[in-house]
Amino acid sequence: MLKCDSQTYKDLELEKLQDILRDYCIGPSALKIVDQLKPVRNNEELIKFLNQTSELVEIRREGEAFPRLEFEELNSEIKMLPVQNASLPQESFARIRLASTMVNALLYFFNKREADFPQLYELLENVEFTKEIIEKIDTIFDKHGKVKDDASPGLLAIRQQMQSLKRHIHSAFDRSMRKLLKKGYLSDTKEGFMNDRRVLAVLSSYKREVSGQVVGSSKSGNVTFIEPGETVPLNKEYEQLLDDERKEIFIILQGLTREMLAYLPLIKNYQQVLTKLDFINAKSRLALLLDANKPSINDDMVMEMIDCYHPLLKLNNEALGKMTVPQRISMDKESRMLVISGPNAGGKSITLKTVGLLQLMLQCGLLVPLHPNSKMCLFDSLLTDIGDNQSIVDELSTYSYRLKRMKHFLNVANENSLLLLDEFGTGSDPDLGGALAEVFFETLYDKKSFGVITTHYSNIKLKADKLPQAVNGCMLFDTETLNPLFRFSTGQPGSSFTFEVAQINGIPKGLINKAKSKLDRKKVKMDELLHELQKEKSYLNRLTKEHILAQETAEKHRLYYEETKEKYERKLNSLKNKAEETSKLVSLGNKLQSYIDEYKVGVKKKNVNAPLMQDVKKYIAKEKSKIEEAKQEIRLKKQAKKKKNKPNKTVNEYRQDKIKVGSKVKLIATKQTGEVEEIKGDDVTVLLGFARMKVKLRQLIYISN
Repeated sequence: MLKCDSQTYKDLELEKLQDILRDYCIGPSALKIVDQLKPVRNNEELIKFLNQTSELVEIRREGEAFPRLEFEELNSEIKMLPVQNASLPQESFARIRLASTMVNALLYFFNKREADFPQLYELLENVEFTKEIIEKIDTIFDKHGKVKDDASPGLLAIRQQMQSLKRHIHSAFDRSMRKLLKKGYLSDTKEGFMNDRRVLAVLSSYKREVSGQVVGSSKSGNVTFIEPGETVPLNKEYEQLLDDERKEIFIILQGLTREMLAYLPLIKNYQQVLTKLDFINAKSRLALLLDANKPSINDDMVMEMIDCYHPLLKLNNEALGKMTVPQRISMDKESRMLVISGPNAGGKSITLKTVGLLQLMLQCGLLVPLHPNSKMCLFDSLLTDIGDNQSIVDELSTYSYRLKRMKHFLNVANENSLLLLDEFGTGSDPDLGGALAEVFFETLYDKKSFGVITTHYSNIKLKADKLPQAVNGCMLFDTETLNPLFRFSTGQPGSSFTFEVAQINGIPKGLINKAKSKLDRKKVKMDELLHELQKEKSYLNRLTKEHILAQETAEKHRLYYEETKEKYERKLNSLKNKAEETSKLVSLGNKLQSYIDEYKVGVKKKNVNAPLMQDVKKYIAKEKSKIEEAKQEIRLKKQAKKKKNKPNKTVNEYRQDKIKVGSKVKLIATKQTGEVEEIKGDDVTVLLGFARMKVKLRQLIYISN
């Protein structure tokens, strides 16, 4: 398990991702998991959680019709069901029915997909497809969730009485209203509705003229609401019937509760499956929001985060319409201490926080925003010292706080620790603090820890250059404009650009030269060297980009040339074929014309043209033979091609002769597996999960009996 203290969670702002997850949760159980989100204890369990989320993300990205997660948790129902003589409220049955429908839909979705999504399918191993719960509830409730009239004979009789009595009440009320309306005792509104009963809106000056029960008056007092005397006893009788209805419904629901008790283990499993899936769904929606993926996780302590970015930075930039520059960060046992330097506001701290937050997300079971070909490993502890954490309450300065943190790190850090130290060594005298920081750096290095460190100290940069398993890196700047590029580069330390930034901000050159003269010449020389190196690197990067662009352009033109050449060759071949056909037709025409010219007309001698006709017949026979030979050649080529494309599988190789009722078979076309239910001649009925399908015997592959 990854060990982190509360300060690490605060430094890396995990709570902001928790806020997003909370918005995606449906029930309180998933919300509770989000509130307690911590690194997963067991690495095997962590891999399972990551795979579950990754599978659901794949389903969403592929656009498959995954059941919409709509359910209410069943904790109160699970507690109430075992209570003797208990009766669940009506809404509880609606929740149980919804959960059963939801789980059935999930089972139907994953049927035939267990090989594609094994981790999600495993969630459903303790539930089964059943319509019994739904059917029992539907026997009692209608589609609006009301208890049906025929839920019991007693309820049907009571409701019939209620309907009859209601008609009497309305009839009596309407008679009274018409009578008083003729007398002019009623206000313009004529009637009202109070305490679920119709009442007369009587002008207050006539209220003593109307028999009945006063139930209220208007705000002005001008209208008095009276229940007519004819309906008072009828309404009391109706109240008694309502009480009888409530008692009968209680008895019905009590009986249905006893029936549901038999399904209590399944209902408990419904609760477990749906709440787990609720949390997995929230994680998958966060992954889709961040375009996150599951990297490959190795035991060799190798980190290669390709196109990674800080999730909170990306969300903020998207809201502002700005682009987020992805980074590539690599670390392994041979380059386990990464020292990042460069000017302020260039992105050093963000790069450090990106490594930390992505590692924390991964070990909390969340997918991380990077390319899926990336590699990550698992650490035992994540130790951070980021930002100004001085405490007025504890009377700690920034430097005192950092020394206390460093003391803790020196005690607990080991080869399975990842340290994130921002502005390493600051808070004290630069020379003295730098010397102490260098000693801390060497000590942590000797403990074989992994670390990402940002610093301005030259001695730390030099130490990283000398130690074989440490490496320098920097955030790139445009050396012309001194604007940050927010791109990380490994292999060399970064210049602080202190004097260049001062000059571009209008500080006189004389003051800058005076400041330079006060520095150790070696330090100035080193900063100038770093500046030149970064300038040369920027120039080389530009040349590389131009070279790549030129290669891409050349390749594009080469492809265009190849396509054009092929097109013209096809046209040339087509023209050649047409020329040959035309030449052949001309030759035929000339031959026929010669026969026509030789044909003798008007000669009385018998059979004078017989020899000529014999030549014509021979010529036609010869040409016909050539045509037949050409057709035969085409037929043979087609047969050879058909034979070549014909599958090698034979009936015997598919073992279709072994197929009988009860055999396990596979559809050749769709690769679905099922069981033979019925065979009629060449027609076979196959049970595929919940569906039946009639297919021909030749469409199946025998698997086993």
